[in-house]
Amino acid sequence: MASNKKTPSTDGAGSVLSSMSGPSETDPPQSLGSDHAAAQALLKKAAAGQALSAGMPDNPNLAGQYGEAARAPAEGVHVASHEALATASTTGETLASPKVGDGQPALGENARNATLDGARADDSGCVLTTNQGVPVGDNQNSLKAGLRGPTLMEDFILREKLTHFDHERIPERVVHARGSAAHGYFECYKEQSKHTRAAPFAKAGKRTPVFVRFSTVAGERGSTDTARDVRGFAVKFYTDEGNWDLVGNNIPVFFIQDAMKFPDLIHAVKPEPNNGIPQAASAHDTFWDFASLSPEITHMLMWVMSDRAIPRSFRMMQGFGVHTFRLVNAKGQSVFCKFHWSPMAGTHSLVWDEAVKLSGADSDFHRRDLWEAIECGEYPEYELAFQVFTEAQAEAFPFDVLDPTKLIPEELVPLIPVGKMVLNRNPDNFFAETEQVAFCTAHIVPGIDFSNDPLLQGRIHSYVDTQITRLGGANFHEIPINSPLAPLHNNQRDGIHRQAINRGRVAYEPNSLAGGCPFQAGAKGFNSFPASVEGDKVRGKPEKFAEHFAQGRLFWISQTPVEQEHIVHAFRFELSKVQTVAIRQRVVAMLRNVDETLAQRLADGLGLALPPAMPLVSMLPMPTYPPSPELSLFFRPGKTGIHTLRVAILVGPGSDGAQARSIYASLLADGAVPRLVGSHLGKVDTSGGAPLAVEVSLETGPSVLFDAVVIPDGQGAVQQLGSDANALDFLRLQYRHCKPMLAVGAGKSLLDKAGIPATLPDGKPDPAIFIVASGEVVKAVAAFKKALAAHRAFARETDPPRV
Repeated sequence: MASNKKTPSTDGAGSVLSSMSGPSETDPPQSLGSDHAAAQALLKKAAAGQALSAGMPDNPNLAGQYGEAARAPAEGVHVASHEALATASTTGETLASPKVGDGQPALGENARNATLDGARADDSGCVLTTNQGVPVGDNQNSLKAGLRGPTLMEDFILREKLTHFDHERIPERVVHARGSAAHGYFECYKEQSKHTRAAPFAKAGKRTPVFVRFSTVAGERGSTDTARDVRGFAVKFYTDEGNWDLVGNNIPVFFIQDAMKFPDLIHAVKPEPNNGIPQAASAHDTFWDFASLSPEITHMLMWVMSDRAIPRSFRMMQGFGVHTFRLVNAKGQSVFCKFHWSPMAGTHSLVWDEAVKLSGADSDFHRRDLWEAIECGEYPEYELAFQVFTEAQAEAFPFDVLDPTKLIPEELVPLIPVGKMVLNRNPDNFFAETEQVAFCTAHIVPGIDFSNDPLLQGRIHSYVDTQITRLGGANFHEIPINSPLAPLHNNQRDGIHRQAINRGRVAYEPNSLAGGCPFQAGAKGFNSFPASVEGDKVRGKPEKFAEHFAQGRLFWISQTPVEQEHIVHAFRFELSKVQTVAIRQRVVAMLRNVDETLAQRLADGLGLALPPAMPLVSMLPMPTYPPSPELSLFFRPGKTGIHTLRVAILVGPGSDGAQARSIYASLLADGAVPRLVGSHLGKVDTSGGAPLAVEVSLETGPSVLFDAVVIPDGQGAVQQLGSDANALDFLRLQYRHCKPMLAVGAGKSLLDKAGIPATLPDGKPDPAIFIVASGEVVKAVAAFKKALAAHRAFARETDPPRV
């Protein structure tokens, strides 16, 4: 018996799941294709926000700002919403944790308490005031001597407003200036007391609040997300025993071996001081001059020239603590450890041409991607693993574990999964949280300790120092996002921006006037591991530090042919930007010590004769390693399928509306984000079913913003799109960037007009191009989804591209 129950409409759902563009005129969707609570909240927030805005079609007070009427300012226009989400920063504001609070926003209040609830402010239904709480009668005009007279110095409201505005910006981070962040939690799989007494690993199921910031290294705060660069992966654990900052990167090694060289590295990679060019890029003379004279950088260069440096998403990249740390258990026993984060969504990247075009199409691509995923309930997840080894094992390795340019292959020391991190809440305010959060490698807790890694030792000093400059003084720990959940009691007082009001007259220890409080914790507190140290004072490095090329070779031989091809292209692009030929020659000479084929291909691409190999510094035999599959991006395809992947459905007048809606709903049901894309916004008539509302124009939503494309049947639409160069370029770039493509019925002729071949260069069928008749759509969509989950079909890639 057929059901009379009507399926809720999902028309326009992709526009709610996305934060860019939307239909020009349509009713909100009835469903986002999911029963997830976050999706329901997002739909409610979008509808309530639209309704709230529509309740104020104009500003009727404008006329009162001119002439005699200005002498009696009217009360500001305001409308109320019965839905709190209408004015929320994020749909996740009601998600509770010990750090973000109980998740119940106090509308119209700004109370202070131990959680972030005490720092939140909301203005619903409130009168505008100055920072001193004085109600502001007129926020449109400065105080003048007559309507055409000069502005008066006594206008304290104008002065406060402009002064605050003039001082809104703080110094940006010297490195990692551009970042994006999220709240979440870390959940321990199994207690790790054998290795460490650190609070997050105390028992199975224990959850520790976290705040995570992802970033690029070289660019300034306003630079692009998709530059070729290292990505920061910094995690602040708000533990029971204080804050622990695991300040890492998405690459497990670093450019230099000693903190003494860090200013030189950053000065070299930053814009050149004579002209301030280039921004957020390493493709210039000063960086490669430094690199070619510092062979310790070789291993890191292999990673940075790989696709690791252009991740598809912050949600699809690994994170590493980089350095060797110590774990210390309750008995005072210690082992060495390296920290690894692995994304559940798998490790996926952009291709270079796509990354370049994304910088123009959406310079906030990674920031937007992270925000949208969390808002619609597709919470990013990462697994944390320990790589644990003893000092005896370390001594036997052919490299020095204190050398941050080296990694420990997983074949030597397997990873031990210890827990999972889930990011489930966006910040309420970017500046207050993401910009003011202060990560410091010096922030560790009992159970974690440092090694003698000389780069780590320098970071312990440098990170604290830079936060004091950025955040106005030594009290940056009192900024709400930085404050610990653990009780804070000490004798530190005063300083700029001090918030705490301490009772009593004692600010020293030992004391009797305060009963000896606060008193030291003794064995229960943090005590540095008593590692024995001996030797003369000396400036230098251990002998094993002198070997610079074996692990670069390991990385190269562990990459798939596709990844090796991309590494060659990246070196070629970067060094083609270099003007000084001698620098190019030095880099090629250096790479001969990694792999002869790599060096030869690069020399050919630069029009150089192959120079002699750079002399080796180390007299020790160069270690040899077997390939390590774990070093390839393809080793971790992920477990989330097509969730959050963006699919463009190209439509125009005459598209098969019923078919487009069916494909749209099917993709939505499996977690993808479909969008109806057309030549311009507005409704288009269809050959079957109700008109379709275009959600994104080809001008606003170019190919690089999507992971795949679908062309529904419809001769009229194909004819219209076939005369639109933007549509043809869209398809060509989808093909060139190796993305899945589905064409139904007449849609094939649009592929033909764009010059898209259905076969690979070797004549075999393209595994990610699906050309089907209308009657085969269901089966084709299933195959299309499978190809979409794999992200790309690199088998079609050629150099130069053939389309």
